[in-house]
Amino acid sequence: MLTVSPLVSAFAAAAVVLGAGLLLLPLLDRGRTLWRTLLLGTATILAWRYMAWRFTDTVPAFALAPEPILAWAFAGLEGLTVISSTIAFLILTRVRERGEEATRHAKWWAPGPPPRVDVFIATYNEELEVLERTLVGAKALDHPATGVYVLDDGRRDWLREVCARHGVGYLIRPDNAHAKAGNINHALSLRMREADAPDFVAVLDADFVPHRDFVSRTLALFHDSNVGLVQTPQHFFNADPVQHNLGISRAYPDEQRHFFDNVEASRDAWGIAVCCGTSSMVRTAAVQAIGGLPTESVTEDFLLSLRLAENGWQTVYLNEALTEGLAPEGLQEYIVQRGRWCLGMMQIIRNVYGPFGGHGLTLRHRVSILDSLLYWTTTFPFRLASLTCPLLYWYFGITMVNASVEDIVAYYLPYYIAVMMVLNWLSNGLFIPILNDVSQLLAAWPITRAVAVGLLTPGPHKFRVTAKGGDRTRIVVQWPLMRPFLALFGLTLAGLILALTSDFTFNYSEVAGDGRVIILFWTLYNLAVLAITMAACIERPRSNQPLRQQVERVELTVDSRRLGAWLTDLGTDQARLSGIAGAAPGSAGQLIIPGIGPVSARVLAETSDGCRVALTPEPEQRDRIISRLHTAAGAPGTGRGDLGLMLRELARGLTR
Repeated sequence: MLTVSPLVSAFAAAAVVLGAGLLLLPLLDRGRTLWRTLLLGTATILAWRYMAWRFTDTVPAFALAPEPILAWAFAGLEGLTVISSTIAFLILTRVRERGEEATRHAKWWAPGPPPRVDVFIATYNEELEVLERTLVGAKALDHPATGVYVLDDGRRDWLREVCARHGVGYLIRPDNAHAKAGNINHALSLRMREADAPDFVAVLDADFVPHRDFVSRTLALFHDSNVGLVQTPQHFFNADPVQHNLGISRAYPDEQRHFFDNVEASRDAWGIAVCCGTSSMVRTAAVQAIGGLPTESVTEDFLLSLRLAENGWQTVYLNEALTEGLAPEGLQEYIVQRGRWCLGMMQIIRNVYGPFGGHGLTLRHRVSILDSLLYWTTTFPFRLASLTCPLLYWYFGITMVNASVEDIVAYYLPYYIAVMMVLNWLSNGLFIPILNDVSQLLAAWPITRAVAVGLLTPGPHKFRVTAKGGDRTRIVVQWPLMRPFLALFGLTLAGLILALTSDFTFNYSEVAGDGRVIILFWTLYNLAVLAITMAACIERPRSNQPLRQQVERVELTVDSRRLGAWLTDLGTDQARLSGIAGAAPGSAGQLIIPGIGPVSARVLAETSDGCRVALTPEPEQRDRIISRLHTAAGAPGTGRGDLGLMLRELARGLTR
């Protein structure tokens, strides 16, 4: 009789989950609530099966001693993450796409005059290059009754002149009270006293360029008189720091894609979509009815949706790429931005809308708040705890998860496989192990600190505006960010070496028994995460070429010669040409680009397949270049994960 080892038997459940996923998921419609509910429900059941086993079989009896206290604390934190996942999975069981609705209700106001729309571009310290893109895009909007206004909290004379040159409004105020929310409230109070007061206001951050149909498509959803705000997704025309520093922007989407492509559309299906600031439009009557944008939080956008909901107004979501912006280019800015989001959410929960009552929000909005609270308070502390648990074993003999390999395979592996397969099915492959951990780990400590500050102190709390633009031409090692990860990597590696080479402090095999294999795997996984996190802390030079590029045939005229070439990369001040020979560095002439015209050019350097040229476009040519790069329909960059390409790009990026 054939006998099967316990370890092989333990793989049975994982094999069933994996096989069923590979066979069935490609055949199912992601838009059907039935399939989403069944699959997410299965993942949730497996998650709670795992947690039941964790609490009954893997933690010691509670006692006032270091090991049981730490083991129960870690299991409790893990349980909170599963509660968070359960609520998130519940929200994801539905999805709503409003594209057809927007098409059906285009120009709902006809035969009357079109509604008046103001586009507010809020700015504080952004450079001309950043603002120029947004102004060019805003001027090209296709809605006929649109006014564009720059709200300058930096009160800069040069920007006033730029606005006059572009023919857009320029508004300032005497102080910077309440930051962006105060800036918009001040501008709105001025505009509502004018004869051409707007019916709707679209809000753009200074670095977000609208596509031509941004206003017309968004405005269509206001056919419902109960809609107070329409949010559209944020797409980015440059790689975020993780994508860029690891060289994986073609294969790994920006970190916010899951929220905007999946979570917001699901929230909309439940009636709990939220405003995310830029790329949104609000009905002025709704804002006036609630007394203006709320100012009790540094994330006034989320709070605005809640205040509107409490007063009977809906926030809806149009999941179309109608704007594109500048993602934080440096790690410091990336972390500051996420810390501000977290702090703002904690301010809302502490001071305005807690999840358990004391206000007029419905149950589903309270669940929405609880979902956000659990996400910020569990995800990032859990990431930090996961790094320290193996260290407690290697250096102090404290076992956080006392389990056999067979039990881990039987309980944890099916749950993990189910969650990863279902989420990747829903999101077009956005969940890649280790890479998701790296994105969370980079900001884990600042976010954990923001949770404590926001929940435990009354405020007011200071925050920094996310810097945009600046010199990105040099390699910069972010040592302040890298040092903690380097220390953790060294401690983890040293602990592993000590365990494998000696019984320096105690007999490891007697402390954890078979569980040491689990700790060994856990340690190796942490080393991989920390290594890639440290690599992401090395910021590489950037060019100003956006992710969206159009390869086309052009001509370069130099020294009275016309040289044919392929334009592979285009920016406002540089271009890259391939398939060209005979263009010597330093030679000057013109690059003839279809739709742009002849642009003054100078050859900078030869490349393996052509050359790089510096461009000096005329103002109108510069506007046309910006319009081509940023206002075309569709999303820049990739919207899906490609594991094979990602591994190749990551290997190339880490070895060059």
